[in-house]
Amino acid sequence: MNINIYYGGRGLVDDPTIFVINKIQEVLGELNVNVKRYNLYEMKNTITTLSQTVTEADGIVLATTVEWVGMGGYMQTFLDSCWLYSDKTKIPDKYMFPVVMARTYGEREITQALNNSWEIIGGRIGPSLSAYIDDTTEFEFNSEYKEIIEKYAENIYRTISQNIKQLPSSSQTLKNNMLKDTIKLTPQESEQLSKYASDDTFVKTQKQDIESLASIYKELLNDQEHGGDDYYINSFKDNFNPTTGYRSTYMLSVSDKEKLISIYVDGPEAKVEFGENKNADVIGKLTKETFDEIVEGRITFHRAFMTGAMTARGNLKTLRMLDEIFRFQK
Repeated sequence: MNINIYYGGRGLVDDPTIFVINKIQEVLGELNVNVKRYNLYEMKNTITTLSQTVTEADGIVLATTVEWVGMGGYMQTFLDSCWLYSDKTKIPDKYMFPVVMARTYGEREITQALNNSWEIIGGRIGPSLSAYIDDTTEFEFNSEYKEIIEKYAENIYRTISQNIKQLPSSSQTLKNNMLKDTIKLTPQESEQLSKYASDDTFVKTQKQDIESLASIYKELLNDQEHGGDDYYINSFKDNFNPTTGYRSTYMLSVSDKEKLISIYVDGPEAKVEFGENKNADVIGKLTKETFDEIVEGRITFHRAFMTGAMTARGNLKTLRMLDEIFRFQK
């Protein structure tokens, strides 16, 4: 028989839960049970991978301490990983035995929370052990308390060895309904995902990729709201101010959008199109943000050049004429 103990406390010296699981482990050892213990506080970065160890055991003990409110983050993370990454086909045969010691109010509520969580995950619920401990020293030296813990350990052994059956519960029905629309993963895929989830570097990279994609999508949406590619062309066409006898050519590169805009001015006519014109009289380079500020009338081409927001080569006077032949207003 194999039993895993998952301890979700902080490992404090006077934690009564440690005393209880030590005693449980001792009794189970005397019954020739193979016991593996996992201290979750020592495995912060790999808790998600532990869901795979659950399926290797005949039963598990979830032991935690209520120090102020709730079951604590380590145990909650472990239960999350069981829900996300465990092999659901093997969980129904696994008994879970809750052990909850409290230094404050709430041991019964946390015991119930563990039971509900394990039922929704799909496993069986075994007898529970919970208590409020005010003085750890007094608790450890109380022979009656020790006897209760020993009987509980024996009950764990008895429950698993006799494979005690249970009646159906509404939690199991809820779990089945929740799984209807979820992705079905093989045990190998679940294990691989749990390893990725516990890899801080991988998680950080994924977050950066998501943020990058979100930024790109936001920019694309913003472009669409402005009219897409037509926005760049129409911004010039709609604000053209014909100047008799003036002829010149320009090419503007919107660097972060990889747009090349060629402008051909011939007196009362202006042609604006996408494309490269290396022979233009003035070749300028600016960002989309600077381009927006110009077409919205907040700054001019000349001012953008003088402040360094735009770079350009060619005749400075010809550059300044851009502000004369294209009148952008707020």
